Amino acid sequence: MNPAYATVDHTFTVPLDHRAPDGPTLQLFAREVADPARAGEELPWLLYLQGGPGGKSPRPSAGAPGWLPHALKTHRVLLLDQRGTGRSSPVTARSAAAFGTPSRLADHLAHFRADAIVADAELIRRELCGDTPWETLGQSYGGFLTLTYLSQAPEGLRACYVTGGLPGLDATADDVYARTYPRVRDRVRDFYARYPHDASRLRRIADLLAAGDVRLPDGDRLTPRRLRTLGLVLGMGDGFERLHWLLDESLDVAGELTDTFLHQVMSLTGFADNPLFAVLQESLYGQGDGPTGWAAARALADFPEFTEDADPFLLTGEMMYPWMFREIRGLRPFADAADLLAARTDWPPLYDPRRLAANEVPVAAVVYHDDMYVDAGLSLRTAREVGALRVWVTNEWEHDGLAASGGRVLARLREMAAGRA
Repeated sequence: MNPAYATVDHTFTVPLDHRAPDGPTLQLFAREVADPARAGEELPWLLYLQGGPGGKSPRPSAGAPGWLPHALKTHRVLLLDQRGTGRSSPVTARSAAAFGTPSRLADHLAHFRADAIVADAELIRRELCGDTPWETLGQSYGGFLTLTYLSQAPEGLRACYVTGGLPGLDATADDVYARTYPRVRDRVRDFYARYPHDASRLRRIADLLAAGDVRLPDGDRLTPRRLRTLGLVLGMGDGFERLHWLLDESLDVAGELTDTFLHQVMSLTGFADNPLFAVLQESLYGQGDGPTGWAAARALADFPEFTEDADPFLLTGEMMYPWMFREIRGLRPFADAADLLAARTDWPPLYDPRRLAANEVPVAAVVYHDDMYVDAGLSLRTAREVGALRVWVTNEWEHDGLAASGGRVLARLREMAAGRA
């Protein structure tokens, strides 16, 4: 029996700093995937740009649902582990601790933003495709990368598809979080409306944590503010149910937190496998407009309904706070470097508004109307500012519609880019 996918592993050597090509290098990993029945054909390439930051590319499996089987009907797909993730010179708590000084680590991490990832992609494209442009599929943060790609090297692109990831071209971190807190508040209230008992249960757990020293399996203390970060899951299509069933097994008959609950909370909030998601979250918005300065933490003061003793107990979402880098084991080696990144003022621009306005590469993007992570208003503003971009707004799916739709989202975007929808 033929395997579900024909795969080829690739490794590439790229400069850490593309402005200094003779300096230190990184090893990047990417997996080429094709339909076994068409593996010998000259198929067009589709580069998948994973969400994140800090997320490795998906690993194909025989029963994997979503967009990949649809894409392989016509394309050869490249699943790239972006620099610092997966098998591409991964940045981990252990590797971070080896840098010796926070400034050296911060300088290293400054080379892991969208501009460097796009430069990596162009080196890879030229090695695999020569002068032939390829197509890209950008999920979430992958859409941010797409807009940087269109700003820096549109000649490498034949068409682009973006799912839940059109960034505000000039939005600062402060702009983003001023819009994020109300969306998260409304999502948590919707969760409580669906599962009213969970509101009292979370409040009870938070009070228990505030009153005592409760430890996770790795030794970290579980505090009310760390408990609140469980809200990060609520923006996905199965997020409400994931959180509900986690809470369903949270307390034993004596009213104590169960080992099952503590283990799952540690896994969901520990960032052991993707520390860059936390470390670089606010750096995504730095573009020479001053420091990001822990914008999510500063914005929190404007939303008193999020105080830890409030009832209902509101969870937080895709926000990173300074305390996380002192209290979460997997982030502690990054603590001082994260402070330096938050204070950095020399971030180069990631988007070229003039070039994007004149863009001629077909771009099709879906904006999820109720997206908890990426503000639909900013996305629609960007859609009006980018040439050759067609946008589809829907509330049928949450942020993970690309994977959850079984190929329907990608199919429609391809029709849009071709001018047939």
